[in-house]
Amino acid sequence: MTQFWFAASTEEFPPSQMLEQAKAADGAGFDAIGASDHFTPWFPGGQGASAWAFLPAAGQVVADKPLFTSVTPILHHYHPAVVAQYFMNLEELYPGRAILGVGSAEAISEVPLGLDWPEPADMLERFDKGLEAIHRLWDGETVTMDGGWFRLDGAKLYTIAESRPRMVISAFGPQAAEVAGKYGGGLWTLGDPESAPEVIEAYKKACAEHGTDPGEIILQAGFHLGEPEDAVIKATKKWKTTQFPEYYRDDHHDLDKMAAEAEERMSDEEFAHEGFLVGSDPQEHISRIREMMDLDGTTAICLQGIGDHDPLTSIRRYGEEVLPALRGEGGGSAPQGARLHRDREAAASE
Repeated sequence: MTQFWFAASTEEFPPSQMLEQAKAADGAGFDAIGASDHFTPWFPGGQGASAWAFLPAAGQVVADKPLFTSVTPILHHYHPAVVAQYFMNLEELYPGRAILGVGSAEAISEVPLGLDWPEPADMLERFDKGLEAIHRLWDGETVTMDGGWFRLDGAKLYTIAESRPRMVISAFGPQAAEVAGKYGGGLWTLGDPESAPEVIEAYKKACAEHGTDPGEIILQAGFHLGEPEDAVIKATKKWKTTQFPEYYRDDHHDLDKMAAEAEERMSDEEFAHEGFLVGSDPQEHISRIREMMDLDGTTAICLQGIGDHDPLTSIRRYGEEVLPALRGEGGGSAPQGARLHRDREAAASE
């Protein structure tokens, strides 16, 4: 059965608000709790919350559910050994729950730190080397290697959890999917029914070639369910910049320029009903998520909460109106967790 994961947005909310959203998502019945992982937001006026600060706190208020990033960049501003150390320690704190979602980063979070932005082929090579280092350190090796953009000299992890963290590798195109397949464990890609099948196929082919376990396939989309619809779109359309491949691939890091270009290139209607899951009709959300669920191999849908127009109600409504329908539980009443959370909110406001 497909799982539904909730990701809080480091680009839009401070950690304190992300934590409240995590509690709401837990009550709404989401199967895992995590966060995006960016140094810089996608749009002017955003936030730069730390996923690494948020995750241990979320582990304290959410019991027995996986904790993940969607996704941590493995390119420059995190040294691979530090990534390996952090997630191994998260796994030691919360056994069986740590999931490292990894990707090759975007210029918005690298260039502001004074780092160069490589060409696509170089980017994938650096990404590959970073993943190699993390896997070898998790295996308990003492590692000496020259990764080009980083070096290790007799490095090893001195704290090793009883269980190994899980890793899911992000890929938006076939070439990145080949790198993901080399290491197996899982694929993370956009929840676009048109582009995802090619990526999934390339990933499975690469897994077969390298003899790795394909693991889970996670599709991601941003969501906000609320009313009135025009207010919801107004609160979320700043995320239009995430809808253009070149902003992931090329050296784009001027947020004002990116926002202006995205506003000119994409209408509000296209964004809400073809891009992210944004609007007031739960049936549209259900229908579009079902399209993702029907893609071959999909094991989880990661739904990232966006928009500051009453985000807690958006999450609660997913628990009452969307997730039960997707799970075939019928409609009309909220799952027990969602009802209990709603009751706690009402009691707190009295």
